[in-house]
Amino acid sequence: MRFPATLAAATAALVLATGASAQNFQKPEDAIKYRRSAMTVMAAHFGVLGAMANGRVPFDAAAASRSADVIALVSHLPAAGFVPGTDKGETRAKPEIWTENAKFKGNYDKMVDAVGKLSVAAKTGNLDTMKAAFGPAANTCKACHDDFRKE
Repeated sequence: MRFPATLAAATAALVLATGASAQNFQKPEDAIKYRRSAMTVMAAHFGVLGAMANGRVPFDAAAASRSADVIALVSHLPAAGFVPGTDKGETRAKPEIWTENAKFKGNYDKMVDAVGKLSVAAKTGNLDTMKAAFGPAANTCKACHDDFRKE
């Protein structure tokens, strides 16, 4: 049964993130790696939902709910990794994250809210309900990437 292991790993990451956000990373590279890792997990689970929403794979209500839960949980993690000094190095973050920080935080908060709604929608077990929430959640990710991520 993969769900408990996935949930346990995500919960552990959230607990660790609380500590990471309360203290400084040892090096900027550590913060960059941390936020990139969280986004990689989110992207993998968005891919599962996107494949279902676009009909590339059959809808699996249990898998959709699990992936949406992981996205909602992990969505809280990357923020801790956007600290001063992490605009250089192995990152696709644009400097605007720090120069337009209020806009960045606003976009980030919208994403967290939208993926929370996606998680609730996925729990209904209804593909159309999940698809209705998937689009807005994906759009919040895209908006932030358009404004704040180098291609």
